[in-house]
Amino acid sequence: MTHEEFEALVGEIGFSSVPERFRVELSNVALTVEDEPDSSVRAEFDLGDEDTLLGLYQGIPHTERGVDYAALPDKIIIYRLPTLEAAEEDRLPVRKIIEDTIWHEVAHHFGLSEHDVERRERERGVL
Repeated sequence: MTHEEFEALVGEIGFSSVPERFRVELSNVALTVEDEPDSSVRAEFDLGDEDTLLGLYQGIPHTERGVDYAALPDKIIIYRLPTLEAAEEDRLPVRKIIEDTIWHEVAHHFGLSEHDVERRERERGVL
């Protein structure tokens, strides 16, 4: 899948997989696509050569914003190449992996830790 096709799919999906009660709170969050995590992200998360990320939330979690919060948009990045690899390895539709990744990163936007997100994913049957 080309970068353009993948980007179009991410745009089509958008935040539609996120329940409405959370979606209404998703103002000032941009959804973007990159091929892979860059070297600074890999260093920040101590990723080895075989490790990767499907997505990344960058911003100030909703729970940490004050009344006067005004900033550039938060960003959720979906990484194309790791997503395509995961789809092939797990024999899952690319769309499903994108939806699950967006949901995961939105949970971080609302202040959930990695541990809490993984627990909720198990409850949803994602993990």
